[in-house]
Formats: sequence, structure tokens, C-alpha cells
Amino acid sequence: MSTTNSKLTRVADNIRILSAAMVEKAKSGHPGGAMGGADFITVLFTEFLRYDPDNMAYPYRDRFFLDPGHMSPMLYSTLALAGHYSTEDLQSLRQWGSVTPGHPEVDVMRGVENTSGPLGQGHAMALGAAIAERFMAARFGEWMAHKTYAYISDVRIIQKPIFYTMACLHMNYFSCAIL
Repeated sequence: MSTTNSKLTRVADNIRILSAAMVEKAKSGHPGGAMGGADFITVLFTEFLRYDPDNMAYPYRDRFFLDPGHMSPMLYSTLALAGHYSTEDLQSLRQWGSVTPGHPEVDVMRGVENTSGPLGQGHAMALGAAIAERFMAARFGEWMAHKTYAYISDVRIIQKPIFYTMACLHMNYFSCAIL
């Protein structure tokens, strides 16, 4: 295993451990999805996602939309490793008034692009972001272009009307949206 792969594996393992610990401490939620998505989010944030960790509101950043809100421990753990959440923040998952609610609420300065709620909400928000990106690029130039990444789960894919609409629009209009 190369050094890079070894480091990425350690990062993903840390995300898994933090996610499980957050859910256990909260005594609420389920860590399976967050643990299963750790490799994906590690590679996305280290190899593909264009953003400035020192300026999370960088206007030309790529956008990451988390559709399954119950997988928020995965996102919070990743952003904690980047310095945007403290250990205390992670320990207060799902607690009233916490900056780490059970389903994420938008907080761009910490790296949370969308609020996750009802099934398919993340799909719709990602599509809206992709439409806005294409509009801005067409109007002001490709220098404004960025990618929109959406993490979806099997439950969202089962919601066929939502998925088929997204897939159709994506294939026909938006090369900047990656599901």
C-alpha cells in the first residue's frame, strides 16, 4: 500500500471512529451509513473537491450536498479533521442548541452547504445549485464554473420520481452535477 493510500485509509478510519463515537455518545442515530461513506468522503475532500479550508465561503468553491441527513456524523467528522468543528462540538451531536444537529443545517463557514431533511431534499438542493452555477457561468463566464457533488443513498434512489428527474436533468443539461 502506498503512503498516500495509507494516509487516506487512516483518515477514513478516523472518520469512522469519530462517527461511531458521536452516535454512541448521543445514544441516538445510526452510524452505519456514516461509517460506510468514510472512504468516499475522504477521497472527495482530499482529491476532488475544490475549496479553501481557510475561507469556506470562497465563492468559486465546489459544493458538496449531503442528502441523507442521518449521515451527518460523517460530514461533521470530516470537517472536524479540517479544523471546523471541535471535539466538544462532535460530542454534542443531536443535543438541543448544538452546532451538530442530527440532520445538518446549513453553515457555509463550517463547510455545511445544505440543510438535510425530508427524503430527496438534498437532491433538489444539489440540482438548484447546479442550475444556479450554469446560469452564473453562462451569464458571467466560465471563470465562475464549479462542480456540485451530491452524496445520495439507496433510499433516495428508491424514490423513483426524484431520482429519474434528477438523472434526466443531469444527463441532458448539467455536466457540473455529480451524484
